[in-house]
Amino acid sequence: MALASLARRKAYLLSRNLSNSPADALKYSFSLSNFSRGFASGSEENDVVVIGGGPGGYVAAIKAAQLGLKTTCIEKRGTLGGTCLNVGCIPSKALLHSSHMYHEAMHSFANHGVKLSSVEVDLPAMMAQKDKAVSNLTRGIEGLFKKNKVTYVKGYGKLISPSEVSVDTLEGGNTVVKGKNIIIATGSDVKSLPGITIDEKRIVSSTGALALSEIPKKLIVIGAGYIGLEMGSVWGRLGSEVTVVEFAPDIVPTMDAEIRKQFQRSLEKQKMKFMLKTKVVGVDTSGNGVKLMVEPAAGGDQTTLEADVVLVSAGRSPFTSGLGLDKIGVETDKVGRILVNDRFSTNVAGVYAIGDVIPGPMLAHKAEEDGVACVEFIAGKHGHVDYDKVPGVVYTHPEVASVGKTEEQAKALGLNYRVGKFPFMANSRAKAIDNAEGIVKILADKETDKILGVHIMAPNAGELIHEAVLAINYDASSEDIARVCHAHPTMSEALKEAAMATYDKAIHI
Repeated sequence: MALASLARRKAYLLSRNLSNSPADALKYSFSLSNFSRGFASGSEENDVVVIGGGPGGYVAAIKAAQLGLKTTCIEKRGTLGGTCLNVGCIPSKALLHSSHMYHEAMHSFANHGVKLSSVEVDLPAMMAQKDKAVSNLTRGIEGLFKKNKVTYVKGYGKLISPSEVSVDTLEGGNTVVKGKNIIIATGSDVKSLPGITIDEKRIVSSTGALALSEIPKKLIVIGAGYIGLEMGSVWGRLGSEVTVVEFAPDIVPTMDAEIRKQFQRSLEKQKMKFMLKTKVVGVDTSGNGVKLMVEPAAGGDQTTLEADVVLVSAGRSPFTSGLGLDKIGVETDKVGRILVNDRFSTNVAGVYAIGDVIPGPMLAHKAEEDGVACVEFIAGKHGHVDYDKVPGVVYTHPEVASVGKTEEQAKALGLNYRVGKFPFMANSRAKAIDNAEGIVKILADKETDKILGVHIMAPNAGELIHEAVLAINYDASSEDIARVCHAHPTMSEALKEAAMATYDKAIHI
């Protein structure tokens, strides 16, 4: 029911010439509160109820409505977009871009004939720009809900039956939302480490790292994954001395090893320090800063690192606590992920799950695809998501993007494959803009030439990768890409040249 209707109802009640007596006031209050609960829940049964308004949840809700299904979306945060939009993908990319602009002004502008007498960081202004981007986008999703007639309930949803969700609303009330089909899309939360308490001031998660009030002189990042390296890059560009502590022997262990080595060298040139095969054994926050006790992962002498801020970025865990899964018998695995079949259905009829709460890559775009496919199944259509063909991007500078198999995976599977590579140092557009660090690497089947995997390190790798994603989804060969005319001069010509090098020979190297 529209807010305008609520206003009309309120005006009607006021026009009833209620006296100022406590009894009449109570009757008026009771009537309005009951009416508000009806508005919040849309007490009629829904075709689809989505718990969670992140990338998977809100996309599922909109798609369901577009398919003609009566849909309600429940979100506890009070703003749509989930972790990604509010405290993840979007604000981090805003700060990555802003910090890169500052870094370019400090280190690259002069080479292009642009000289500045002084450059300084206005951190509050930088944060304000980030917050404005987030606010505009969250409001935009609410607008899409209204456009597609999705009912939006703000509150914490909990399953009380396979067709009912009890919601503790942000206004302090409670309502029950009924649905023939319920989709759990509650996302993930920061994975904590034993003995380390995140206070979002000196020991922060990615959420706190996006909202620091001043630039730390020394920043320690625990975890050399996507998020840790991106946030380390932001503050490193702004002047922090960044040290990354990682238990594993490599950064971003899912990355192709050859690309990973080049990527690490690039980050080290940006003065990011790495302590690999290192275990965190303790933390001391009794002083002004933070002392982090570490030792070799295999055992050995303990050392102490000091920092102003420590970022805990050791991965994420599915957020399923307090959802009432055990009450209705939804099965989960040992790490709390909800088990689903290839139609995203749980073991409980009518209850589905998508995104970070189920197995698969914990990526916003994967969750979106889950949401669309899940709703298509509910609507009697066919949906499909192939997790082996989901791209991944690290949004540092240079960016690293990949899709398909790494060379290590190809070897482990015993595949016969060819490799083609092309460096951006030989790409005319990259040289023209003086931004030629990086490489394209393609793996293709030796017999059929079918592309198995593509890995790109480049300033805009996150955009370049999608030609490869399309190719892999349609089982294209490296020759298919090589024989497509690419505009000149463009960075994408490096992908064409790498494809040429895979099945034959590159031209420009």
